[in-house]
Amino acid sequence: MILAIDLGGSGLRAALVAADGVIGATAAVARATGDEANPGLWWRDLLEAAAQLAATDPTAFAAVAGICICGMTRTQVFVGAGGEAVRPAIGFGDTRAAEAVERAEETLDLTGLPEAGNLNPYHPAARLLWLQQAEPAHYAATRTVLEPKDWLAFRLTGVAQSDAISTARLRAAAAPVAGRSLLDALGLDARMLPEIVAPTAEVGRVRPGLPPPFDRLAGVPVFCGSHDTWAGVVGLGALVPGRAYNVSGTSEVLGLITERAVAAPGLVTVDWGEGWQVGGPSQTGGATLRHVLRMLGRSDEDPAAAVAALDTAEFAGEPPLFLPFLEGERVPYWDADLRGAFIGLSSAHGPADLLWSVLEGIALLNREVLRRAEAAAGRPAELVRLGGGGARSDLWARIKADALGRPVELTDEPEAGLVGAAAVAWTGLGRYPDLAAAQAATVRVARRIEPDPARAAAMDRRAELWAEMQAATSEVGRRLGG
Repeated sequence: MILAIDLGGSGLRAALVAADGVIGATAAVARATGDEANPGLWWRDLLEAAAQLAATDPTAFAAVAGICICGMTRTQVFVGAGGEAVRPAIGFGDTRAAEAVERAEETLDLTGLPEAGNLNPYHPAARLLWLQQAEPAHYAATRTVLEPKDWLAFRLTGVAQSDAISTARLRAAAAPVAGRSLLDALGLDARMLPEIVAPTAEVGRVRPGLPPPFDRLAGVPVFCGSHDTWAGVVGLGALVPGRAYNVSGTSEVLGLITERAVAAPGLVTVDWGEGWQVGGPSQTGGATLRHVLRMLGRSDEDPAAAVAALDTAEFAGEPPLFLPFLEGERVPYWDADLRGAFIGLSSAHGPADLLWSVLEGIALLNREVLRRAEAAAGRPAELVRLGGGGARSDLWARIKADALGRPVELTDEPEAGLVGAAAVAWTGLGRYPDLAAAQAATVRVARRIEPDPARAAAMDRRAELWAEMQAATSEVGRRLGG
């Protein structure tokens, strides 16, 4: 068995996964990650989840042959010389570095540095710059910057390593161009980068003397893995050129896999090993739905139940359009000051209409990302593999198929990140020769949803209006947000 772990924005999930991708015992510990998070709590959650697995299926737990952790990215853990976290981690939605970025762009010479074009409040270099300026003692105490999954692997093995995919932006900031790097220009120390290895590489082995139940797994290899999106894409069998993916969780992540590197406005292009990813993470998703339920006075309601009820709800006619920028936006706008809006509201509309608009607005943002990626690649996506919590809703999957205008496929295991992490470990152990073979062996498609021609045509019209609405209201939203 593989002990697969997925540390996300809403908590930690773990499972024991067989070589064919079938998930056995599972465990989960809920914990929302905000702008700051105590990395020590993630370690505590890992111990708790592993203890649950060991108690549920002790035989399978004793058969663990490898461990792999995936996790949220755009989150930094600042590790000191003694291996301690010198301060709370900065979460993926944090925008406190905005002013530091603005000052740097106004006062520093960043010309000739391609990565400077990607500098924004979510960039790891921006977070380091903020730390240096706002908390110089913490900056001075930092020896290594790790992703959350690398922090947990470090706690298990005592080895600080990461992969090229998770650290793509930080590595790009450290790469010299004509003798200097973006980190040099910002006055930051490139020695804070950890050693970079492949996702399938063994970081180290579980140290002896760890708290239960890891004391039973001493000597078991821990593999590097990558961030949760990449692992989820592997677990969806979507890390194949020509396919697109949509990981639908606390936030939405969407991208197209291409054979070569292409550049699309507002999107991130990263070498993912089996192909190039063109797309990236948004700030919207399940968290947006929960925010709107709270605004409707329904904060205690289960979001999944609220979505399921829409299948039989009565609507007032054409629903309003919704911009889902309640917390600014990453792809494709990279603007922390964007704000959300409903347009087209009438007195006839009710809560069901608003919730429908939220789902549709998120899907239309995904459409904008996919269309930009497809235009850059010069080809449409063959299909979109859908995973994450949002994949549990047939209604949302249908909305996305119509909005994207592409077939949407769902796999038989909803926990794609855990399947992907296990596929990495099985490949690292030599069970499969490469990740392509591992995907073929571990991923099975459960159903395929084709776009409905009439609904897709109506969605084309609404997508045009949505784009006009976004362009027309963006400056007003920024001024209100400021």
